[in-house]
Amino acid sequence: MSLTPGGPVAEDVRRRILSMLALGTLRPGSRLGTEREMAANFAVSRSTLRSALLPLSQAGVLERRSGRNGGTFVRADVVERNAAELAGLPDRLRTGGHTSATRVLTTDRRPATPVEAHALEIADGAEIFTIRRLRFADGVPLSVDLACFVTAHMEDLLEQPLGGSLYELVRVRYGLAPAATTETIEVVSASPREAQWLDIAHRRPLLAITRVTRDSSGRPFEYAYDLFRADRVRLTATSQGGVGAVQRSVCSA
Repeated sequence: MSLTPGGPVAEDVRRRILSMLALGTLRPGSRLGTEREMAANFAVSRSTLRSALLPLSQAGVLERRSGRNGGTFVRADVVERNAAELAGLPDRLRTGGHTSATRVLTTDRRPATPVEAHALEIADGAEIFTIRRLRFADGVPLSVDLACFVTAHMEDLLEQPLGGSLYELVRVRYGLAPAATTETIEVVSASPREAQWLDIAHRRPLLAITRVTRDSSGRPFEYAYDLFRADRVRLTATSQGGVGAVQRSVCSA
């Protein structure tokens, strides 16, 4: 369920701030301004602005500082992480100086839902494998990931060790190397089960990242829905050749 305190105007402000983070307009440590300045910049009332900022502050994306040079800032206690790079999470965490661990929660072989079938470009009801895993960074829960793969591409997938990088596994065993990813990012609230897995309070903000990964032929082979603790992840971005690449940053705490 998406967080929408303050209604659609506040939601629009939240999305604009997240977009600024994704495009690199805002960086870790950036100052957004005082409440008065931000209300003027976004052309909203101060009460609407407060409703817009509250979930982002609760998520650990923004922080308020008092004093003469105070205001609202993008939190800076994070390690940069590129979300668009074609590598597994363990490798990315290790590169950033973090330890990583994975716990497999559930696996299944079942018919694809219409959403999954559309993303994977397969017939409705075609069989897929699903793998749900709890990921840790520095011993603290970071995300709950649900990955869906087409069974026709990898019949014995669930018989393989699933605690490491699934990208490395499918590359080595099935010759499927990720060549491109498309991600959609939104703020949602944690369900009771998700909160228990991630060791947070019910309805705390999460960053939900929906991903479709394609091989070199352009064929999708993975559809994923990852829920990251918003207090441990920040969005930044780089661009190259005019094409933006979204990044995630993982808190070192």
